[in-house]
Amino acid sequence: MKIIAYGIRNDEMPYLKEWEQKNPEVEVKVETKLLDSSTVEEANGFDGVVAYQQKPYTKEILDKLGSFNIKYLSLRNVGVDNVDADAAKANGITVTNVPAYSPNAIAELAITEIMRLLRNTKRFEDKQRSGDLRWAPEIGQELNSKTVGVFGTGRIGHVLVDICRGFGAKVIAYDPFRNPELEKQGIYVDTPDDLYKQADIISLHAPAVKENEHMVNDKTLSEMKDGSYIINAARGSLIDTDALIKALDSGKLAGAALDTYESEVGVFNVNFDSFDDISDDRLKNLMSRDNVSITPHIAFYTETAVRNMVTLSLDANRDLINTGKSDKIVKL
Repeated sequence: MKIIAYGIRNDEMPYLKEWEQKNPEVEVKVETKLLDSSTVEEANGFDGVVAYQQKPYTKEILDKLGSFNIKYLSLRNVGVDNVDADAAKANGITVTNVPAYSPNAIAELAITEIMRLLRNTKRFEDKQRSGDLRWAPEIGQELNSKTVGVFGTGRIGHVLVDICRGFGAKVIAYDPFRNPELEKQGIYVDTPDDLYKQADIISLHAPAVKENEHMVNDKTLSEMKDGSYIINAARGSLIDTDALIKALDSGKLAGAALDTYESEVGVFNVNFDSFDDISDDRLKNLMSRDNVSITPHIAFYTETAVRNMVTLSLDANRDLINTGKSDKIVKL
């Protein structure tokens, strides 16, 4: 059995080596570059492909995999929004993902960013760099006095609900597919508008489906409380960046924390020589604000999550090759 694993980073290698030792019957070829049109030829002769989703899996790439008679593509992440579903189906390619590599990793970063915004830590850090250790005027706020609106109560959202309650916050939630346990607790509101109007802090945990594209826009931002905060550790496409900047400029929003950004591909996880060399002016605008926290899509980036992403994706690919079955198959 031969699997090629694309986009393997140095931090993933120890877990890949562990997996190889436990599965000596499988030959794994490591490719450090991502799967794209320039690297897809390397998959010829392999039984399955493991990849990490940063670039789109286009018709060209999937047609090429199909021409190699490769029927199994296992992603080391949750999202499948940049897989050309029609091309995958046309080539008979089964796609798996890792639906729950670590909900805690994402939720814990979300709560970290909420607390950073409420306690003005970025402003204090900026002051300290210039030798200013005074308190005022950066007086903080307490989470226990806030209403947190969780948009999306899947595994990650559910964990965040529990964490926020531990801080003593009031929690409300919206999800078109309600969790029965949370519904018994009476936290759901009926519409997204209800969430926007009632919450002091809104944390997004929704998938990047077409219906959710720019769900945070001029209209929805206008419905939010004056001085509210928004957190996005889900998908960048959920927020209209131009609308967000306008809401920050006007003071409608008191702040924002973004771990995902709609134009992050080719920018996040890139080492620029200096801040001025960053190629995205809107991103630099946001990064320059003392009430905006930007992290470069690192919510997943914990030892636990990375280990699970590597091992569970390889498990799924192995199982597909052996049996054609896996509990992680995605319905495209």
